[in-house]
Amino acid sequence: MAQPATGPAPAEGPCSTPSDTLSATTAVTTSVTTPVTASVTSSATAPVIAAATQPVVTAVTSTEIHPVDEKLPASRLVPAALQHIAAMYAGVVTPPLIIGQAVGLDAAGMTRLIAASLLIAGCATILQTLGAGRFAGNRLPFVNAASSAGIAPMLAIAETSAPGHQLPAIYGAVMVAGVFCLAVGPFFGRLLRFFPPLVTGVVITLIGVTLMPVPVSWAQGGNKEAADFGAMKYLALAAFTLVVILLFQRFGKGFVKQIALLLGLFIGTLAAIPFGMADFTALRAAPVAALPAPFAFGAPEFQPAAILSLCIVMLVLMTESSAGMLALGEICERRSDGSTITRGLRTDGIATLMGPVFGGFPTSAFAQNVGVVSLTRVRSRYVVAVAGGALLVLGAFPVLGAVVSMVPMPVLGGAGIVLFGSIAVSGIRTLSEAGLDDSSNIILVAVALGAGIIPLAAPTFYADFPAWAQTVLGSGISAGALVAVTLNLFFHHLGTRSRHPAPALKSS
Repeated sequence: MAQPATGPAPAEGPCSTPSDTLSATTAVTTSVTTPVTASVTSSATAPVIAAATQPVVTAVTSTEIHPVDEKLPASRLVPAALQHIAAMYAGVVTPPLIIGQAVGLDAAGMTRLIAASLLIAGCATILQTLGAGRFAGNRLPFVNAASSAGIAPMLAIAETSAPGHQLPAIYGAVMVAGVFCLAVGPFFGRLLRFFPPLVTGVVITLIGVTLMPVPVSWAQGGNKEAADFGAMKYLALAAFTLVVILLFQRFGKGFVKQIALLLGLFIGTLAAIPFGMADFTALRAAPVAALPAPFAFGAPEFQPAAILSLCIVMLVLMTESSAGMLALGEICERRSDGSTITRGLRTDGIATLMGPVFGGFPTSAFAQNVGVVSLTRVRSRYVVAVAGGALLVLGAFPVLGAVVSMVPMPVLGGAGIVLFGSIAVSGIRTLSEAGLDDSSNIILVAVALGAGIIPLAAPTFYADFPAWAQTVLGSGISAGALVAVTLNLFFHHLGTRSRHPAPALKSS
């Protein structure tokens, strides 16, 4: 009986076994310079060849541009950028409008303040989206601008400062808060457990609640010293503006629904013209183009109580920025790690530090623009960079800021009820994720909210306290934040055997 051959392995050819074919095919597909000259005639080897060539396909697809880094054509880029501007514009101009009114600025001063806010927001957004090496910028479609969270503490600083020293005291505190952010930012991840949704939810809710008297005063005319303050014509105009916003929100579609607030401001202003309630003085007097002058409102002054108040607010803003970056990282499928958050917070600190030089305020993330990215699924950071460039242009042309400043106070009042009420709703939504089925958490929220509402319910409650205590406790946001952080330490950290990490942050 013939014995099987035991010679060397047969050469490659049409009669090779499947395993031989796999080895040969793999060698061919993994080499860029070797041409494929063999003709495979057996259908049994087709699946093997397909499997062998799969790594090549994977290698090609891995080089595709991530949606965050995609550069869209102008036909898609410009409309997407306009949506971001529509979502952010009212929020960007709100702090200068409120602070400017509180310190008694004239029309020209209001125009400069609004222009400065737009300019700083544009610079911060461009730095955040495009980045500066490994130093700053999270390189996400992330909007940075003046935050409404600092309004109430800044109003408290203005009330306790002498006339002419109000804005300098505010700007001195803001600059120190920016330095504080730059110093704490790299280590902030370790502090997040002290600012869980339980604490941030209280603070955000108090921001909306404590600011509500502002739009109510606007709806009555804005000037409490005027003889016709609270006149029916003012209330009617505010109610008309509110109804217009609600109608656009109810029946509008897509982009129109997103800009319901701006449309309400525009139509409300048009309605005020026939009744002589729209003032065009600022529009006529404003220069067409001009850059904000450094320290146009006075050199900064540094008051310890004011600094403490805004540093507390800065911690809250850093928490919100971190939450926004984490949420946006999930939406964009590019998760934010520690270095991303550090670079993002460093941008907040730079903008907050440099903003007061030209007239800006504490800078943080804009959660509404995170919602725009989630809604539209347009994740390109260059879209938001273009929106930041548009803000720069708006800030460089004060006449455009003057258009905003001529909106009548009652119209702003009607829109402000929606704007500040939505902030309170964001806080309530955050609290809903904070585990309020725990009795200690209920007590924490109850006491912190109570402490924050005291200045609103009884404005003279702290009248006999020292000036520094009046500045800190006279702001419901600062008082509520201090109580919330202290009680969180008491209930969940001090004396416990294990440290409970803060729940995952979510963007509000």
